[in-house]
Amino acid sequence: MTMKKIAIQGEIGSFHDIAAHLFFENEQIQLICCSTFEQVFDHISQDDTTIGMVAIENTIAGSLLHNYELLTNSGVAIAGEHKLHISHCICCLPEDDWSTITEIHSHPVALMQCRHFLEQHPSMKLVEGEDTAGSAKMIAEQGRRGWAAICHAEAAKLYGLKVLENHIEDNKHNFTRFLIVSAPSKVDALRPVSESNKSSIVFSLPHEEGCLSHVLAILSFYHINLTKIQSLPIIGREWEYLFYVDIMYNDLARYRKSIDAILPLTNDLKILGEYKEGRQTM
Repeated sequence: MTMKKIAIQGEIGSFHDIAAHLFFENEQIQLICCSTFEQVFDHISQDDTTIGMVAIENTIAGSLLHNYELLTNSGVAIAGEHKLHISHCICCLPEDDWSTITEIHSHPVALMQCRHFLEQHPSMKLVEGEDTAGSAKMIAEQGRRGWAAICHAEAAKLYGLKVLENHIEDNKHNFTRFLIVSAPSKVDALRPVSESNKSSIVFSLPHEEGCLSHVLAILSFYHINLTKIQSLPIIGREWEYLFYVDIMYNDLARYRKSIDAILPLTNDLKILGEYKEGRQTM
């Protein structure tokens, strides 16, 4: 079995790491840990055998808008998705406990997702970092007494930290959707398009009345289920927008007819990926 190289944003033990191992379950993978999402896409552009695992939306925090831009501009294709349940713990060095903690470090989204818990500890300073697992790793490697991290409990275990409390997230129905992206030439080897039932497309529209509603009516006529629509302004073109649309279908040929039908109504329509709907894991 060929080992797959997976570029992720974050350290070993991060949610990207967990999602990658769940998606490529029973396969051998080699993680390439990146500090930014830009670096993930750079690795793919420099080596077309590299696969990227990229968070695109969270049920609480919403869409990661910058990643939509990276997805469009990079030229990669979506090969799949995975929906991961997000659970956080607060952890520290074994020598510390609640009485000695003065600072809590984590990714800003994780801090936001534990806001109600953190309000119970107003004296503790909140410090934003690049990654949840990265915060745990930093505390462990640097021996930071009095510092705690918010991360997944597996990351705490990985770095030898003590879990003070687990499942501290405000909403227990907290999921993040990750996209698996690769060079377009490598997509079919990962997950054959013939097995797809979901597609992500992007397009702009002319300044004409009812344009978007006409597009949506055509998709409905072809029994295409729209599951998400996200608009982003086009930089340099005032009051013009790109529309990112996720659609579901059970007939690949009918779906492709629907794309042909909306093509004349849109500008610069691009299929970002045709893939199989991802499973949801706890």
